[in-house]
Amino acid sequence: MTTSSPQAGPSRVLGTVDAVAIGAGAMLGAGVFSVFAPAAEGAGAWLPVAILIAGLVAYCNAVSCARLAARHPESGGAYVYGRERLGDLWGYLAGWSFVVGKLASCAAMALTFAAYVLPGWERPVAAAAVVAMTAVGYRGVRRSTAVVKVLLAAVLAVLAGVVVAMLASGRLAAVAEVDGLGPWPGSFGVLGAAGMVFFAFAGYARVATLGGEVRDPATTIPRAIALSLGGVLLIYLVVGTGTLIVLGRERLINSTAPLVDVVRVAGLDWAAPVVAAGAAVACLGALITLLMGVTRTTAAMAADGHLPRVLARLGGRHGVPVYAEALIAAIVVGLVLFTDLAGAISFSAFGVLVYYAIANASALRLGPDEPRPPLPVPLGGLVGCVVLACSLPLGAVAVGAAVLAVGAALWWVRDRLSARAGE
Repeated sequence: MTTSSPQAGPSRVLGTVDAVAIGAGAMLGAGVFSVFAPAAEGAGAWLPVAILIAGLVAYCNAVSCARLAARHPESGGAYVYGRERLGDLWGYLAGWSFVVGKLASCAAMALTFAAYVLPGWERPVAAAAVVAMTAVGYRGVRRSTAVVKVLLAAVLAVLAGVVVAMLASGRLAAVAEVDGLGPWPGSFGVLGAAGMVFFAFAGYARVATLGGEVRDPATTIPRAIALSLGGVLLIYLVVGTGTLIVLGRERLINSTAPLVDVVRVAGLDWAAPVVAAGAAVACLGALITLLMGVTRTTAAMAADGHLPRVLARLGGRHGVPVYAEALIAAIVVGLVLFTDLAGAISFSAFGVLVYYAIANASALRLGPDEPRPPLPVPLGGLVGCVVLACSLPLGAVAVGAAVLAVGAALWWVRDRLSARAGE
């Protein structure tokens, strides 16, 4: 029987290895298998530069989040930071951006998984994946993290195999043959590509949203973010640059499964199904961590009264926010049934960038007696997030701004009703 208690709290069960696995598992999702094709269309031969720009912005965001998490070791991430450092509205907008953006991201991961597993049946398979990963999350964060570790190990093995295929193709030794990539694409082309690549990086600070479940958060969170981000940046540079060289720009931008095409160019057709399976596994690993993060932010907002308080109740033997998990799963299932992958990715990127912009602004408010990062870090992260958000397709920016306005209006109505009730 499910029980709930307002006195219950999440258990601090995650160590450094667990936290690194959550961060890396979130980053090594569908993005590494799909993002390089659209990014190469905008950046061309400058794709590695776009990856580095995205990684630099991610690093600034990660440092800001790590310092804030050390000062505010609670579940909720930038929702908590914005509330404590900038005011209730900004914290609410951070949480709102995170939740709506990550709902779209969950749908994107589920749809990508389904496209690899059973083409033609994407929507029902994606819905089934969401339900299954929610069930895993219900077993508690420790068991969920164990699954993430297994999935991450499988994905790393597949990516290592792809790199071997790149070397076997012989094209890495003939970089000069990669021509026709076009001249400097302009700042907007590179920044647009960086914005898309940033979507693939977006899980680096996922552990910050689980601050209430991490042992020794002041030490574990900064270390885990740095290790997971640094390792994944290296992987993206190797895989992205290698894919560009092996396939060339034109074939890469027209490829729906670039890493599968890489092994085929190397003459390893038998490995194509293995790479496809690795893509599916990566999506599951990212999906489960996404569901964990958005559920806990939803629960944190509900505990503060910004969402129905029932969503904050913890239940079951594992002390998870069961009502929030059920609601999030239902919304994501609805999204995978009625939206498309491209729209989900664009909207998710906008929401994530707004979320981290507020996190960096919060870090700027840390005092001299607190773990304040050097000024260029949060300032660079804030500016970088704004620039990359504006580089996204106009439709995504317009819809994202409209959703933010709706969120702000809901906060204003609640604030006015609370003020009247207190009179």
